[in-house]
Parts: sequence; C-alpha cells; structure tokens
Amino acid sequence: MTVDEYLDATPEPQRTTLIEVRDTLRDLLPDATEGLSYGVPAFKVDGVAVAGYASHKGHCGYYPHSGSVLPLLADELAGYDWSQGTLRFPIDQPLPKPLVTQLVEARLAELERGG
Repeated sequence: MTVDEYLDATPEPQRTTLIEVRDTLRDLLPDATEGLSYGVPAFKVDGVAVAGYASHKGHCGYYPHSGSVLPLLADELAGYDWSQGTLRFPIDQPLPKPLVTQLVEARLAELERGG
C-alpha cells in the first residue's frame, strides 16, 4: 500500500484533515521521503522516521517516532490527548502548523544528537 492509497481509503473528514497535515509535513521536510512505517504514512529523513500520522475511528494521530519528543513539548500540547509516542487530535481539525513545526524540529534535533 502507498501513502496515496492509505489516504484514498480513509473516510472523511479524517482524509481532508490528514491531507492538511501531510501538506504541512511536506513543506517542513521537502527532502524527506514518504512511505509507510508500522502501516501508517510517515516522513523519513536519511531512512529514519521523523513524523507519522494516521486515521482512527474517533480521532487522528500524530507520531513523532520517538518516546521523548511529546513529553519535551508537554506545555505546547495542553488541550490535546497524548501519551509518550502518540498525539491524538480531532478528526476535523488538523494540527496547527506552528505545533507541527515544533514537533518536527524537536525530532530532528534529537536525531542530530544521535537519538
């Protein structure tokens, strides 16, 4: 399955929401490759997953592919349901670009440190 096939099979309003998240990630990671990681769309830099997203029945999910990124940004995640490796957001409200930017920058900084 490809990312496009995954999104084509996703019901509305999740599909439109995830396409907006995808577009934001494409803007932030223009040299990344897109593919599936653990069965969900992900952006990889130098073969390492940096950001993923998925549709679920009652929410959408963002995955930083790290257990330390979300706890690091706990203050910015106020109002969202999240755990160590998953940020859940409404099916009809994409994550704000400034928040996605912070998530991606935190993951890239982690990778630069060798994490």
